[in-house]
Amino acid sequence: MAVARSCDTISNAVHLSIDMQNIFSSAGIWPTPWMDRVVPGIVRLVAHDPARTVFTRFITPASADDRPGRWQRYFARWDCATQPRLPPGALDIVSPLARFIPPATAIDKPGYSAFFASTLQSFFAEKNIDTLIISGSETDVCVLATILDAVDRGFRVIVVEDGLCSSSNQGHDALMMLYRTRFTDQIELLRLDAVLDLWQEAL
Repeated sequence: MAVARSCDTISNAVHLSIDMQNIFSSAGIWPTPWMDRVVPGIVRLVAHDPARTVFTRFITPASADDRPGRWQRYFARWDCATQPRLPPGALDIVSPLARFIPPATAIDKPGYSAFFASTLQSFFAEKNIDTLIISGSETDVCVLATILDAVDRGFRVIVVEDGLCSSSNQGHDALMMLYRTRFTDQIELLRLDAVLDLWQEAL
């Protein structure tokens, strides 16, 4: 496992929490049944410095025709996830985390990666951010896409190992193994308590 040494403090960082939305909660149409289990830890991480947390929201289209290529097939299958079919608040951040907005920031995205067709890269550039502390949902979909995109963009990537959730235990476990064995120079896996111990207050 990639483990930060005690001298490897975390500074110039943002906590990037991926898609902790009602639509992915245990009561949502795309449920991650153990989201409830990781929310308290993510609350602790946000509370460390709410202004340095960014929540992303996966925004579904009004209709399948509003998306290109195979996304049309996807949302034809998941028509219940298009905006006119969703219950009110389905795309909102879950309430224990939403109360931190503001000063936390919410950034919308139409695809899996938080960087795709969003303002995230410019937000980080304006603040000279070079380290991302990543939590959220789902480990093997949007979190995966965001982590690999962040690696390609040169960020230091710290994955909060006990701050992730998925609808697939098998997918989650496979990704943890992948990070441990294939990306040790670029991705650090840390438990929440270790992140809080190392995260400096000042940018």
